[in-house]
Amino acid sequence: MSPNRPLKIVLLSYHNHNGGAAIACGRLHDALEKAGHHVKLLVQEKSGEDASISLASSPWKKWMAFLRFVAERLYFARFERDKSIRFLFNPGIFGQDISQHPAVQEADIIHLHWVNFGFLSIDSIEKLLQLNKPIFWTLHDMWAFTGGCHHSGSCQGFEQACGHCKFLAKPKSRDLSQQLWAKKNKQFHYPNLHIITCSDWLGNRAKSSSILQGAPIKTIANPIDINIFQPGDATQAKISLGLNPDKQYLLFVAMRVSAPEKGFSYLKTAIQQWSEQHPDMAKQTELLVVGEISDPDIMQSLALNIHTLGKVQDVSTMILAYQSAAMFITPSLEENLPNTIMEAMACGTPCLGFQVGGIPEMIDHQTNGYVAQKLDAADLCQGITYILALSYELGLEARKKVITQYEASIIAQKHLQFYQTSL
Repeated sequence: MSPNRPLKIVLLSYHNHNGGAAIACGRLHDALEKAGHHVKLLVQEKSGEDASISLASSPWKKWMAFLRFVAERLYFARFERDKSIRFLFNPGIFGQDISQHPAVQEADIIHLHWVNFGFLSIDSIEKLLQLNKPIFWTLHDMWAFTGGCHHSGSCQGFEQACGHCKFLAKPKSRDLSQQLWAKKNKQFHYPNLHIITCSDWLGNRAKSSSILQGAPIKTIANPIDINIFQPGDATQAKISLGLNPDKQYLLFVAMRVSAPEKGFSYLKTAIQQWSEQHPDMAKQTELLVVGEISDPDIMQSLALNIHTLGKVQDVSTMILAYQSAAMFITPSLEENLPNTIMEAMACGTPCLGFQVGGIPEMIDHQTNGYVAQKLDAADLCQGITYILALSYELGLEARKKVITQYEASIIAQKHLQFYQTSL
């Protein structure tokens, strides 16, 4: 097939824009279209108006999609350790067969993204592989090569055969995780499967996994439109959001602020330490929070005044938040390649995060931000001090990195080059 002919590409994603993986998939759709290719995005759930195609296009199909989601949760409920890990593990037993969908049938390239919650099962992924078309799968977490968890933490069971799973109520050698590992190990071994990881960190984990042994694995970052996410006047941005233009703001973003893996408790401790060290500056500083605060107690006794924007769906409002902030802080304990860091950097906002996952690949320590040692609130505090002293200069470097490494057309070409290896 000539590389000059526009490709027919179908992208598969659970949702069209809810969650980081869905956002990244949508941005890749736009980037590939701008590169001149015919791209369709099929989703199980859709909200708002965009180019994505909902597979739940009728009340009956929506009901079936909901039943598959519920069936996945009920299936796992009898195995789960407790409800706190309920959405950290997906069995992948229930899903729909979309192998005969017209967009899939006519595609030159089938490209999966995040497909859990009853969208695609292990069986329905194998149905796609059996079409003998080039299948590319961008991994946004570890699910494709584990016995069911999305992030294994320090566990390296995925390198062998899983089992003794920490997410299960009764871990043992032949537990649910080992059974699901065996199922994937059998059904994902096809020569037309190609793996893309957004970070080298996840890529290295994928390469060490038993399930993906032999599969081509390439790291390609998520794309971003630098003409949408760009620096702006901080004072005007603060006024637009109803913030005090004379205050400086530290920005924290999480879909669920109280989720343990988002590390807010470490940020709280770091802010307390920083405020004690810089009492005068603390009077002129506030914490700006974007996300759902389901547990108000987590915000109690915070050393800084807090301003909450709640859930933000509007891109323009999110950009104003980045532009308003002296820094973006992400104390997450588990991350791949966060869109939020990329967005903040594109807006000229330096970032502070722990040395976990792909974060050190994005933030160049003391060049465009600060990388703190994992679980070290004192180092996080040092990062706040460092960035506030050099916020403008670090922000310029942050923007420069995004332009040269994450700009949408650059990422689209990297995908197209990888596609061509299979054609």
